[in-house]
Amino acid sequence: MYDLKLIRETPDVFDEGLKRRNMEPMSAQILDLDKQHRALQAELQEMQARRNEASKQIGIAKRNGEDASDLMAEVAGIKEGMSEKETAESDLGNQIRTILAGIPNRPKDDVPVGEDEDDNVLVRTVGDKPELGFEAKQHFELGEELGEMDFELAAKLSGSRFVVLKGSVARLYRALSQFMIDMHVDEHGYTEVVPPVLVRDHVMYGTGQLPKFAEDSFKTEEGFWLIPTAEVPLTNTVSGEILKEDELPKRMTALTPCFRSEAGSAGRDTRGMLRQHQFDKVEMVSVVHPDKSDDELERMTSCAEDVLKKLGLHYRVVVLCTGDMGFGARKTYDIEVWLPGQDAYREISSCSTCGDFQARRMNGRFRSTETKKPAFVHTLNGSGVAVGRCLIAVMENYQQADGSITVPEVLRPYMGGKESIRLND
Repeated sequence: MYDLKLIRETPDVFDEGLKRRNMEPMSAQILDLDKQHRALQAELQEMQARRNEASKQIGIAKRNGEDASDLMAEVAGIKEGMSEKETAESDLGNQIRTILAGIPNRPKDDVPVGEDEDDNVLVRTVGDKPELGFEAKQHFELGEELGEMDFELAAKLSGSRFVVLKGSVARLYRALSQFMIDMHVDEHGYTEVVPPVLVRDHVMYGTGQLPKFAEDSFKTEEGFWLIPTAEVPLTNTVSGEILKEDELPKRMTALTPCFRSEAGSAGRDTRGMLRQHQFDKVEMVSVVHPDKSDDELERMTSCAEDVLKKLGLHYRVVVLCTGDMGFGARKTYDIEVWLPGQDAYREISSCSTCGDFQARRMNGRFRSTETKKPAFVHTLNGSGVAVGRCLIAVMENYQQADGSITVPEVLRPYMGGKESIRLND
């Protein structure tokens, strides 16, 4: 959400941000509507002032036994005129808010300009690609051969883009979840939260899922939305709040199921677990002082990287270009893990700073100890990491020639000491 005052004061800056997002200028349209809106507000104020004055004159006339019929007719006419203008003023205000709510966040100045993922910029590469010494299989081939990854049964139960995990693979999935949440709490200082996974409209609006991306999420008949990520409830914990400055930063993490309709992804990643309607993810959310958001993005990204480092996985970090960046983000780092079975890097974590964009939508603020005035917080979110994609990475990178999977050493305490997963374990 944008500050309308800033658009009035710096329309060129606003349009330049849209241009970097590959969008046409909008300041002229918005400011024209704003001019009409403010003119109506001024007319309503004048009409209200005259109505109040005439009402007083009616009272005086009546007390003096004078005829007040003309004044009463004037007040009735003003009331009728105000009703029409109030409707017009409300409609214009809603129109402006709807337009502003559908405009993506302005990118930071150091974000590369581009159209799609081909224009993303490599920041660093960590580790080396594993040399397996044999032709790598994809995760779904490994899982199906082990008899512990069942897509047909999931389709019978729920349709496409679901999976049933069993046995040791299911335990490995749970081990990854526990390992990640423990790391973020014990080593990185995040507070663990177990939030609702069903939320109301205003919560989805606060983080930017509504109104523009409704088709990307699932909604119940009772009006609840199934969260697409724990970013949604975690960030909204400060909705409508005015925090004390010394309460910042607030760092939260949650392991939750997530639900996405995958609208527009027909034909993409139809095999395996890469793109599912239901998946688990460990999410990190930070609410920080505006002066600290740049440093917090680097910290958050390093926390996600730690997961892959401890698992011994090769990955790279890219900064997303303006055309590939999410709606609410000002800057985003994607962590892409190497998958030998696909012979490709695939996103496993995305860490973004949103500036005050989400805070304005949900009215999340803090009170400055210096000025004593409330100001909008800055919010950040990142995956730490997607559990299903991490399972894929572990299976493909730790696969053996006989189809077994070596369990990474850091996960063995969560696996009851098990060192490998084999057929008929």
